[in-house]
Amino acid sequence: MPRFGGPVTFMRVAEGQIGEKIDAGIVGIPLDIATSNRPGARLAPREIRDESRLLRPYNMATGAKPFDSMQVADLGDLPINTYNIEKSYETISLHYQNILASGCVPFALGGDHSIILPILRAMRAAHGPVAVIHVDAHADANEHMFGERYTHGTPFRRAVEEDLLECNKVYQIGLRGTGYHPDDFDWCRNQGFRVIEAHECWHKSLTPLMKELHVEIGNHPTYISFDIDGLDPSVAPGTGTPEPGGLSVVQALEIIRGCRGLNIVGCDVVEVCPPFDLSKSTSLLAANLVYEMLCIHPKVEYHSK
Repeated sequence: MPRFGGPVTFMRVAEGQIGEKIDAGIVGIPLDIATSNRPGARLAPREIRDESRLLRPYNMATGAKPFDSMQVADLGDLPINTYNIEKSYETISLHYQNILASGCVPFALGGDHSIILPILRAMRAAHGPVAVIHVDAHADANEHMFGERYTHGTPFRRAVEEDLLECNKVYQIGLRGTGYHPDDFDWCRNQGFRVIEAHECWHKSLTPLMKELHVEIGNHPTYISFDIDGLDPSVAPGTGTPEPGGLSVVQALEIIRGCRGLNIVGCDVVEVCPPFDLSKSTSLLAANLVYEMLCIHPKVEYHSK
């Protein structure tokens, strides 16, 4: 079957059902009612799946063989409520609890970044407070936005309030841009987060940073949350809140590959906005990032090079 044919799932893997005994599950979460700027991230799961057909099964750089090593299935999209974010959160958390109870590691296709809060609620129920590697242009730790507590700019504030995070093992990489106050990132630092602003990453490899994080995190359950706007808009233009001066694709790969060996319990790629992704390059990049995340699943075997 040519790659432009076959099932319309992530990388054309088999469809699965929540609760089945699989090792890694692709989960679409088409929610964007919490976005504050350009809408459209609800369309991303379908577009990312579509562009993923261009990918092949073996990682030639790292030697990872994810589909030879474990059972991977596409669990479809969660039935969010497009008019009620709190009901959507309940739906996401419930489905995630069932996914985690089956021993599956979920890989989410967002959706806006507000989806991280109900995911983290389920993660805490299964694993306790988790370490988080958070790639983003924004801290997403506002007290509120337009008086609302649940938006794509507030989930990490709520996560701290709900004791969902191991705060001294939370790393925010790529923060930058303009803000509302000069101390916008200080709240995160005061919680114990390590904030690595984008300009600290310019013109350098992030491999040494990831080795540091590896030592600090150890075997603690770790979640990777990758907002596509953490990357520079020259390589990821299809997003709702682009910020110049972001990370490169190579740095993104260094971050994800640098997580190999950690106790990864879940991952997401969020904030892809297909209406502003005219060449579909952002969706294709997102698909590649999800594939790279699959390659660091704890069960993946590697071809010796």
